[in-house]
Amino acid sequence: MSKRRLVITAVLAGQSQSEVARTYAVSQGWISRLMARYRIEGDTAFEPLSRAPKTSPTATAPETVELVLALRKQLSESGHDAGPDTICWHLTQHHGISLSRASVHRILTRHGAITPEPRKRPKSSYIRFEAEQPNETWQSDFTHYRLTNPDRSPGADVEIITWLDDHSRYALHVTAHHRITAQIVLTTFTETAAQHGYPASTLTDNGMVYTVRFAGGKGGRSKLEHELRRLNIVQKNSRPNHPTTCGKVERFQQTMKKWLRAQPDQPATLTQLQVLLDRFRDDYNQRRPHRSLQHRATPAAAYRARPKAAPGADRAHETHHRVRTDKIDKSGVVTLRHNGRLHHIGVGRTHAGTYVRLLVQDLDITLINATTGEILRELTLDPTRDYQPTGRPPGPTKQ
Repeated sequence: MSKRRLVITAVLAGQSQSEVARTYAVSQGWISRLMARYRIEGDTAFEPLSRAPKTSPTATAPETVELVLALRKQLSESGHDAGPDTICWHLTQHHGISLSRASVHRILTRHGAITPEPRKRPKSSYIRFEAEQPNETWQSDFTHYRLTNPDRSPGADVEIITWLDDHSRYALHVTAHHRITAQIVLTTFTETAAQHGYPASTLTDNGMVYTVRFAGGKGGRSKLEHELRRLNIVQKNSRPNHPTTCGKVERFQQTMKKWLRAQPDQPATLTQLQVLLDRFRDDYNQRRPHRSLQHRATPAAAYRARPKAAPGADRAHETHHRVRTDKIDKSGVVTLRHNGRLHHIGVGRTHAGTYVRLLVQDLDITLINATTGEILRELTLDPTRDYQPTGRPPGPTKQ
C-alpha cells in the first residue's frame, strides 16, 4: 500500500490527524490537504499528483514541432539524410527558426520518429583527415546499380563512377556506364579536369581501371597512370583491404544509392539514370548541408571558399596567402593582424554573428560567408589605418 492510502484509511477509521502524523512521520498540514483532496476526488487521491508545471513558456511551439516532423518525413521519403543536424540546418536556412540539436532529437524521440541508440564510441576517438585545399586531392570510385524494366522486374546491372574533391566533398563528376573501363576512367578524369582544373593528386583503391601495380608488372601502366605521370600529378592508392582510406567517396556513393532507391520512378535506361544522377549531384552540391564541413556548409560553398591547389606545386612556396576563420562581432567588424598591427575591417551590422573565412594574399582580402560561400566584401588593406571602412554612408541601409 502507498503511504497516502494508509494515512487516509487511518483517518477514516477514527484516529486523529495528530496521531496519524506521528505514526507515519508526516505533517498534519499534509494530512489536511490529502483529506481535502480525497473528499473531492475520491480514490484518485491515493496516487501522487504530477509535478509537471501547468504551463511551460519555454516549450517548443506546436507549429515548430509539426514542422520538425514534416521535415523529417519529407527528407526521409526523398532519400536524404533526416537526422537532427540536417533538420536544424533546414529550420535555420529555410524557415528562420533556431532550434538546438538536442531539442530536435527530443521531439523526434517523443513522437517515435527515431529510436535512440547509445553511442558506442565518442567522436573524439575517430581520426579524421581531409585535404587543406580544393583540388589538392580527388577521390574516385565506381559502384553498381540495377536498372528496373518497365514491368518492374530487375533490369541490367550498370556502374556509376564518381570523382569527389577530398577537401570540400564536392561531387565533381558522376556518370553512369554499362561497364567502367580504363578508357572511361581516363575520359571522365579529363572531362572533370577541363571543367574544374587539374588536381595536385588523386586517391583511389587498387581497381585495375585505376592502377596495375598489383598485376605483377605484366600490364605496364594503366591509361590513368600514364596521364597522371605526364601531368606530374601524384597518384595515391589505398592499401588492400582498407576501404576507409577512400571513405569520403564510399560514403558519397552510399548516400547517392539511398536517394536513388527512394525515387518513385526507377530508371529503365542509362539516360534516365543519368537524369536522376544530375538532379542528385546538383542538390548534393548546392543545397544539402554537409555534417562534416564547418558550419554545415554545402560542398559548393566549401569548394569555392579557398584557392585551388595545382599539380606539381609545393603549396608552401607557390601560394603566398593565409586563410582565417572568424565571426563578425555585434558591431559588424572582424579583426586581422598585418605586420604586427591589428586592423578592424567593417562588414556591416547586418552580418553580425556570421562566421566568415578571410582569404588573405598580401594586402588583398576577401571575406566569404563560411556557410553559404557568399562574398561579403573584397578590399585592399590600408596598413596606415586601424579601421577599414566599408565605403557606404553611415546609418541603416535605405529600403
